[in-house]
Amino acid sequence: MNMQKKYGIFDIIGPVMIGPSSSHTAGAARIGRIARLIAGSEVVKADFILHGSFSKTYRGHGTDRALVAGLLGMLPDDDRLRDSMDLAMEAGISITFREGSLGDVHPNTVRIDMTREDGEIVTVTGSSIGGGAVLITRIGDEDVQFTGNYPTLLITHTDAPGVVAHVTRLLYEACINIAFMSVFRSQRGKDATIIFETDENIPEETLEKLKAVSGVGGIRFLPVSSDSVSYPVTT
Repeated sequence: MNMQKKYGIFDIIGPVMIGPSSSHTAGAARIGRIARLIAGSEVVKADFILHGSFSKTYRGHGTDRALVAGLLGMLPDDDRLRDSMDLAMEAGISITFREGSLGDVHPNTVRIDMTREDGEIVTVTGSSIGGGAVLITRIGDEDVQFTGNYPTLLITHTDAPGVVAHVTRLLYEACINIAFMSVFRSQRGKDATIIFETDENIPEETLEKLKAVSGVGGIRFLPVSSDSVSYPVTT
């Protein structure tokens, strides 16, 4: 059988972006922006731990500026990306970069340790996997996997029967179509994380209902658009 790979338009011309590299610039900006949404509050300090190829070329390819631009909420094609360091300084955000090994991960990987204005530290690890595409692989101590290509709902909950069924029923009642769903847990009966990637943004009314589900510790919603609705994870 003759199997031919199907190519999309972005495989051919690449993403619309500022900078020399889709992996080192566009992907980095997307990781920073997703991390900002996950933080769910204003960030006053960000420490970037750069792994592999990111750690070797981040200055020459503008990865540092792209990561900071994303953290400021910019998209990869934002003209202000080149000035992101100055803009972060003007906003009073402390920025540091250092090289480090993050284990057996993609060579274009970064861990971002963000300190919010309330003092809480939120850690996000993500990889730029080519052509501007990214994969978020870790939030805090939890292993996850999602791309940020879809509106994404992250729910922390107690690993108990009925929680997933209750959540999916509420999404069904709101006519939300689930494109992808994953459940991650470290141990049976302990904390778990559900990730829904959906075809539609989820209305705030539904997010409030989801937050009230017994066993749910907290939710975060990451729309594809520039606006976000985010609830902090509670214990």
